[in-house]
Amino acid sequence: MKDNLISKRKPSFPITSELYQYLTEYNRIIKIPVFYDDLLRFAGSVNVYDKQGNDTLWIRVYYPTFEQEEIHLSLKRMYTILHADGSEDNFDYLSIDEIDFCTFGNSKPFRVKVRNILNDNYTYLYVKKADASRVYGLELEDILSPNHINFLVHKDTLIEEHVIGIPGDVFIEQNLKLLSKEDMQRLSKEFVKFNERCTLRLLGDMRAYNYVIAPTYDFDQVQYRIRSMDFDQQSYEGNLKVYRPQFFKDNFDYVEMVQKHLRPESIDQYKKEERSILAKKLIGYKERIEDLMTVMKNDKISTDENIENLKMDLVKYTKDKEFKKCKSMGEILQVVFDFVVRNYESVNLYLIK
Repeated sequence: MKDNLISKRKPSFPITSELYQYLTEYNRIIKIPVFYDDLLRFAGSVNVYDKQGNDTLWIRVYYPTFEQEEIHLSLKRMYTILHADGSEDNFDYLSIDEIDFCTFGNSKPFRVKVRNILNDNYTYLYVKKADASRVYGLELEDILSPNHINFLVHKDTLIEEHVIGIPGDVFIEQNLKLLSKEDMQRLSKEFVKFNERCTLRLLGDMRAYNYVIAPTYDFDQVQYRIRSMDFDQQSYEGNLKVYRPQFFKDNFDYVEMVQKHLRPESIDQYKKEERSILAKKLIGYKERIEDLMTVMKNDKISTDENIENLKMDLVKYTKDKEFKKCKSMGEILQVVFDFVVRNYESVNLYLIK
């Protein structure tokens, strides 16, 4: 397996006026007195290490005293808008404990730890430079996946909620070998569905550290869900394998687990289930998806070379020649969605007859 599936550097694409209008219509736009660039004005920083003493590639930043109060107040407002009604009534009970900055990767996010001082419960929010690819990925995740995700946009600033779970690479190191056979079978099922979901959504770069494993305890068993937490590579790359997590070497352990614990007919069945779920979502959210796809089809979020390569990969993979007519990543994704819905409706029509 090649390890160079991903382009070295994906450019950032601006939020167009059409996309901004869509986000406004569906309540993704807020007004706050702080921007991503404002958080870059930190006065100093220290490295952040994990419990084992390893460098996390995050740095903890601090600000001049005269700016810190204003920045903390704005971040509290972000938090309440994201998770509540935006009221300032509870500001006295919120504390901004940490602001961390990561220089690794495309998004260079700030991670903000927000704590309730009454009970010491805390969560995180992320502040990033707004990028059209990431916004499309988040919106599609919220509408079409089993997982809802909150995010807001303020001009060139993107605010995301924290995705709870164990990072996929950490789960491999610390948890995978401890699972029972039954748990491995359930996680194998979820990996197959996750792999199919990413492929159909054209969500790329799902290496192990870009998604989390979220266990849920249900009576006498544990159910697993795999959730994406990085949406930088939504419909950008020209190689179809980038959109299929099974082809990344980081995921070898999960692929081997699937091969060991699931029969081929079970794998096919779980793929069909995921396609059916996606088709139902596309039908159920038809108007909103149509609005989003109208914007995305006219947006420039990849290179001409990538578009050409991906549509030919998809022709080979699906045998659907409609991909050859596509001139943008949005048009390619539209054909994928049409393909999924068409096959779902044809199967159901056959069953009715």
